Amino acid sequence: MTCEIEKAPLAVKVLGVVAILFGVLTLYSGGSTLFIDGKARAAAGNIVGFVLWFNFLIGFAYIRAGVWLVRWQKCGIKLSTAIAGATLLVFALLGILIMNGGAYEQRTVGAMILRSGVWIVIAGYVNYAWRKRAS
Repeated sequence: MTCEIEKAPLAVKVLGVVAILFGVLTLYSGGSTLFIDGKARAAAGNIVGFVLWFNFLIGFAYIRAGVWLVRWQKCGIKLSTAIAGATLLVFALLGILIMNGGAYEQRTVGAMILRSGVWIVIAGYVNYAWRKRAS
């Protein structure tokens, strides 16, 4: 996929850096729980497997979106919007699991609220900034 590079507004660059850092932290925490026996796995409690795997894998997309946003490429806007939508979908699936009596940790709900909120803000702002730039 090719994307034109433009000079990013400062707020978009900041959000891009936030996305990259969020991605690195997501890969670290998810990877520690998935692949390293010990404290991280023991502390995880009632792991919701599909949420954990989704959050780990989407961490790579966080980093990619962040790089594209820092470079102010439209691909970053599209990917940010897709991340926000996919995160909300997984959050809804978690809600269904909870309503059906599935085991979960309250901190998983908190983490999904945080992830959803961060990506709604990022996607919303960068879409707004792109439209504003075009007008």
